[in-house]
Amino acid sequence: MKNTTVIESVRALKNKKISALELAQEYLSQIKTQNPKLNAVVTLNEECTLAEAKAADKALAQGNAPDLTGVPIIYKDLFCQKGWRSACASKMLDSFVSPYTATVVENLQNVGMVTLGRANMDEFAMGSTNESSFYGTVSNPWQLDAIAGGSSGGSAAVVAARLAPAALGSDTGGSIRQPASYCGITGIKPTYGMVSRFGMVAYASSLDQAGPMAQTAEDCALLLNSMVGFDQKDSTSLERAKEDYTQGLNQPIKGLTVGLPKEYFSDGLDAEVAKAIEDVVAQLQAQGANIVQISLPHTELSIASYYVIASAEASTNLSRFDGVRYGYRTPQYDDLTDMYEKSRSEGFGAEVKRRIMIGTYVLSHGYYDAYYVKAQQLRRLIANDFQEAFKKCDVILGPVTPSAAYLQGSVQDDPVKMYLGDIYTTPVNLAGLPAMSLPAGFNSKGLPIGAQLIGDYFTEAKLLNIAHQIQQVTDWHKKMPAL
Repeated sequence: MKNTTVIESVRALKNKKISALELAQEYLSQIKTQNPKLNAVVTLNEECTLAEAKAADKALAQGNAPDLTGVPIIYKDLFCQKGWRSACASKMLDSFVSPYTATVVENLQNVGMVTLGRANMDEFAMGSTNESSFYGTVSNPWQLDAIAGGSSGGSAAVVAARLAPAALGSDTGGSIRQPASYCGITGIKPTYGMVSRFGMVAYASSLDQAGPMAQTAEDCALLLNSMVGFDQKDSTSLERAKEDYTQGLNQPIKGLTVGLPKEYFSDGLDAEVAKAIEDVVAQLQAQGANIVQISLPHTELSIASYYVIASAEASTNLSRFDGVRYGYRTPQYDDLTDMYEKSRSEGFGAEVKRRIMIGTYVLSHGYYDAYYVKAQQLRRLIANDFQEAFKKCDVILGPVTPSAAYLQGSVQDDPVKMYLGDIYTTPVNLAGLPAMSLPAGFNSKGLPIGAQLIGDYFTEAKLLNIAHQIQQVTDWHKKMPAL
């Protein structure tokens, strides 16, 4: 069962070829064997996992269980789940065991999915390489000295290495799509507000969105069916009719108009990545899609806008971690102010401190209008760019990242270079649009390359259909690293 998709797991469980308990035990065994090489899983709770699996088997025996009953899943370390440590890969929350469960996790529990554990991530989701984790760097399963991407690098590595058929990630500026691309899996960021953020530890509240990561678009569609839904506990949650994302997966894409943004194919794009996207274009044209050139003129300014807004919101959201109520508290301090300063200085890592300082600066008196307000104005221009583009095309196709995964440690002394790697993903979050990454080939070093599909609001079904059609005629998503 090691190289089994979510859909194949569903069929095996329904047909009683394997029990939920046996499936969970098999994946737990794989994690114990392979995780020391990858450092992708930071928390296991075997007792809870096996208890959930046994409950799933009881539901399956009754014959009317939901499709996902008994299918194992791993959660990024920022999703709260009652009785589980939810540390956000930070020393600050290393001892925090959640007293409640995130809505999206609860939704997946309600359809019988079995929790395998917690996936490593960049601390508080701040990073693009998964090197800022308190628990250490996540290795790419395709090349262990390469980055897995961030911040959902652990989730991507787990699925790529087949240590779980599915994982839940979060995407603030590309944190599902970028590691999915680097690790050769499929991942989708839904329209902002489609998936509840309640119980998902916040980085930047106006940008964060949870999404599924799996081997195929079909898997992601099935997972998304159970994840999406209005939540009264989340003020940003959208109330709209439920949709079956698996229903339209086999629609032909003949006549579809696909836009290629000229700004995404500039000098900064690696030639092998460009060639992989050209191959996807050829696949789409072979199925009858029309290709048009479009422009997203404010793309180059998206990084500046994103990091001002995200850092400002991070500064506000992380102010709650003060050593008083929960989380890390320094063992020695002189007074309350000293406790605050030492607890935060010792509890947060370097990247988190950097973003808190940037955020506090741009929100401070005298700089708010010059930086934060300007960034929000630019955010509107970026969103308008997409709306103009969608007048000419149905979806947008481009690269996820400028290159394939690079070596660990190669950008740690140059955070700006790391930030620039998000040039193709951050505009989507600023606009609140849905987007996904799907495997599109490999470079000459054998590292995966992803293609990005971007849609207008609430067009997740369309994106998943296109990705599924591509995956019917390619086998990139079936490739598996040799660990």
